Amino acid sequence: MIDVHAHFAGENYKFPAEWEQILGMGVQKVILAADTVEHAKWHRGFCKEHGGAYFTVGVHPSELQGFGNQAVETMEEMAADKTCVAVGEIGLDYHYPDTDKPSQQRAFGLQLEMAERLSLPVQIHSRDACADTLAILREHYGKLPHGFLMHCYSYGAENLPDFLELGGYFSFGGVVCFKNARRAVEAVQACPMEKILSETDSPYLSPFRGEKNSPQNIPVIVEKLAEIKGVSLFEMMEAIRKNAKRLFPKLS
Repeated sequence: MIDVHAHFAGENYKFPAEWEQILGMGVQKVILAADTVEHAKWHRGFCKEHGGAYFTVGVHPSELQGFGNQAVETMEEMAADKTCVAVGEIGLDYHYPDTDKPSQQRAFGLQLEMAERLSLPVQIHSRDACADTLAILREHYGKLPHGFLMHCYSYGAENLPDFLELGGYFSFGGVVCFKNARRAVEAVQACPMEKILSETDSPYLSPFRGEKNSPQNIPVIVEKLAEIKGVSLFEMMEAIRKNAKRLFPKLS
């Protein structure tokens, strides 16, 4: 099983014990998503010491203080690492009323261009910004030959075709296990099997409300995805494995 989006840096996990527990649950690969350059560096170090761990480079739209050419240069250098599989998580987050939308849009575009130079796919964070996310992806469509992932997809089934048209993949996490997760369930139902992936977004969004999340919960999420899609657990696991390899070719 595969967790395509988790966060370890600065989250006080107890390693190596928790990593052994993750592997013991049958989770073979975990992609550690960056939100800052410093966290990407931490993840890179973790990956050097833990087989099955991979990382991304990117700056989250809510972490853009100090973002500029130096950050881009540093990330491009780190991306040469064999365990760096994507650029992310990047995108737009309009959740707060004081959001500097132009700065987020500029950083999003610059990092999409970085991904093209690096020949890497992209992991996208998009919250309360569906229209602008689509507009920027359409503007940069020719610069996305390596594909993109809508991480923790939250825009419902009605917007899924717009992202599919651009070649998007979609990862779903613990939210699909919530009793009131109608929109998330409908999005899973609408998502083609060849575009679906599993994530935890650890330590956030545990399928067990109130608990710290971990990639250990991937089996619970994958089982729920299989139930929603009406397929066997094996079929869902195989689909996710193939999709992850297709989107992230550097996964070995």
